[in-house]
Amino acid sequence: MLQRDVTREVATVRPPEFSRSERMRVLVAAAVGSVVVGYAAVAALLALISATATYAEFSTAGVLSAAAPAWLAAHHVPLRFDAGQLGVLPLLPTALLMLLIGRTAAGTADRLGLYEPLQARGVVLSISGAHAVVGGTIALLMGEGVVRATPAVAFFGCAAVSGLAATIGVARRCGLVEMVFDKLDPVALHGIRAGFMALFALVSVGSLAVAAGLAASWPRTSELFAGAGPSLGVGLGVFLLCVGYLPNAIIAGFSYVAGAGFSLGGVEVTPMRFVGGPVPPVPLLAAMPENQFVWSPVVLVGAALIGVLVGWTCRKVSDRPSSRFRAVLVAAITAAVGSLVLAATAGGRLASGAFDPVTVPAGLLALLVALWVLVPGALVAWLAGSRDKAVAEAGDAEFAEAGFDDDAAADSDVVFEDDELTDQFEQLEVVDEDEFAVDDDLEDDDYYDEDEYYEEEEPEDVVDDEEDADEEDLQPEEEDDAEPPAEEDAAEDDDFDAEFDEMLGMEPEEDLDGKPER
Repeated sequence: MLQRDVTREVATVRPPEFSRSERMRVLVAAAVGSVVVGYAAVAALLALISATATYAEFSTAGVLSAAAPAWLAAHHVPLRFDAGQLGVLPLLPTALLMLLIGRTAAGTADRLGLYEPLQARGVVLSISGAHAVVGGTIALLMGEGVVRATPAVAFFGCAAVSGLAATIGVARRCGLVEMVFDKLDPVALHGIRAGFMALFALVSVGSLAVAAGLAASWPRTSELFAGAGPSLGVGLGVFLLCVGYLPNAIIAGFSYVAGAGFSLGGVEVTPMRFVGGPVPPVPLLAAMPENQFVWSPVVLVGAALIGVLVGWTCRKVSDRPSSRFRAVLVAAITAAVGSLVLAATAGGRLASGAFDPVTVPAGLLALLVALWVLVPGALVAWLAGSRDKAVAEAGDAEFAEAGFDDDAAADSDVVFEDDELTDQFEQLEVVDEDEFAVDDDLEDDDYYDEDEYYEEEEPEDVVDDEEDADEEDLQPEEEDDAEPPAEEDAAEDDDFDAEFDEMLGMEPEEDLDGKPER
């Protein structure tokens, strides 16, 4: 049974004291620093390619000006040329740029001592605003040159990518993750985790498919590398091109093993359908199948096995089949949404040539992923999970009188309508009633026996004569519990008062009759 972790301790750190001007200075430094470092990284990469190319003319001004559209492309902003639009952009530079922005945002949150969710908005807004302004400015300055970009698309595209990266960077430090998880019940939380696991597994299977394709066509790959050019600069450029588009190829492979496939211009590749045609001479594309194989539909078994794995992980979420089905449904929706985002960013326009467009069908892929996770996962979770106890029919049920049922507390399989109440009930420890049995007769309790208290205060008489000792042994036990005479009690009280006055250094006083009193 899945249970919510109620013992988690959240360590809060008292933020350092910053004035308003100091806080603004830190936020501005973080925003400008993320822009400058990202732009410098892109310029350094272009400088390396220009320096190693055979016929390229290296200049600092040329590298810095060429880095502007490349910086927009790293933010996944489409670029326009006279021949058409370049919308299929490499995902690896985007991922590296988001990693850089996320680390910058996390460092800023640590420096300011942020720990509340609302405090994250200052870091996110400052970084995303700086990237949006710089991206829109670059698009305006490029104007109608050789390489162009739409200012509005550049503004909002840079803001979206940088804002998402900054949010991921400060999510844990500002408690955003805990805030979201605390609003979810254990069943939904387990479903989300299972959905991300399924998405990661499907992408991994897609990467294995790409690796297998490259290994099977390695001679063709080597031939394409050799045909690119004999110089080191050309080979390095082709290699960087393949590495940059490697995440796009992995997403295409993921779509292929899920059944949706992909297309490149007139070429269409799916496990059930194959339409051949020319492809660009890029070594990475050598992993594409050259014709239809009989065993191509076998790759769909991997997606089905991942759905079975999701159902197996959700089989112990709850004793109720409906709750297990809900966990699998949440996992299917999570994996489908992730697939939709990945497929939407992997494809795009490729100028206006024979290879335009590059398409990974996002809607079809999301639908197929949801089905691959939901259908086998729901069957396995429904059949492999534990069952509820058989409930008697309404006609045969015996209704007990209103009140607390003692047998229900001892039953560890009691299930409520709310799963959270069921989890809390199962955490209760059942204790035998004998441990809490209390004697109603307080006279027999040592703690409440006043007579025995007085007996402990009285000194024991030393019996020298054996006959007296025998007589005392022969006395009945009721006499031991008899109350002491009133005169003896009064004498003992007077002796006790006298000793108490002597300990405090007080002199006895005399009352009207001349008797010593306190």
